[in-house]
Amino acid sequence: MPESTTRARRDIGHYVNDELRDRYFAACDVLYAKGAPIRSETDVETSFGTTHVYRYGPSDPAAGSRTPVVLIHGSGGCSAQWYPNTVALSADRPVYALDTPGDPGRSIQREPMWQPERAAQWMDEALGALGLDKVHLVGSSYGGWLVINQVHRRPERLASVTALDPGGLEKVGLRFFVWIFASLLATFAPKALRPALAKWLEQPVVSDRDLRAWIHAGVKAFRIRRPSPLPLSDAELGSIRTPFYLIMGKRSLLVHPKRQLERVPRVIPGARAEIVAATGHGPQIDHPDLVNARMLSFLKDTDSLHPGATPDITAA
Repeated sequence: MPESTTRARRDIGHYVNDELRDRYFAACDVLYAKGAPIRSETDVETSFGTTHVYRYGPSDPAAGSRTPVVLIHGSGGCSAQWYPNTVALSADRPVYALDTPGDPGRSIQREPMWQPERAAQWMDEALGALGLDKVHLVGSSYGGWLVINQVHRRPERLASVTALDPGGLEKVGLRFFVWIFASLLATFAPKALRPALAKWLEQPVVSDRDLRAWIHAGVKAFRIRRPSPLPLSDAELGSIRTPFYLIMGKRSLLVHPKRQLERVPRVIPGARAEIVAATGHGPQIDHPDLVNARMLSFLKDTDSLHPGATPDITAA
């Protein structure tokens, strides 16, 4: 259980108070109940605080021996966001979901870690504390920046990286922040208007009661204290040699999908990039069956490679 929120530092994320924190946890637990059963929860210590980890796993012993997946959520959320994906992924292999320190969740941040090298150090320490020497890393939005940053700076533990409509490819523009603000306002709209607003904004949170309650509780309970991440240059991306998979929503406002569809396979050797239609910033939430199947196919392709081989993947 996180420690008291009464002595919050100004340079790290923190809860407003314990009551709002507990309400947020209750909203999270509603979403967790929609996903795969959580097999265990654990806390691991790093230089930046305590990281809370959820473990999901297959009942098939053969599947349990496969290279695990590690999930890194987006900004302003926690591992509860993965409920549309944990059933399919954990049926195929072990899955670990990390609550990122500095975001609302059950981790406890003690030191800032928004700087790229510090962020990479945090993740490497967390994976090491879990005893994970080789993982498939999957990140969404801000978590997408974290996994891209990781594969650039500390790729040694990574079997592959999947970035879902990620930060880290372009500077975060005004249009994205306008969309975030408009989406939040739309969650307070009259019930009759929410389906139309959800479709217009490409934002499933607006019309889903449980997602809406989760977002509202998080906004009230937690204060994020970090700047937006800077994008990686072509040269930095070009240093990546780990199998890399980029999935974007066709109407994403965080990246320009067509631009990145051309760029990423050009600068990252062997990378795969795809665009998912009829979605914006959350393809794995809007179209979980499709995205889960594509991620699992990519993991299978990567696992089938011999050490040192180049993945047989091309841009869609």
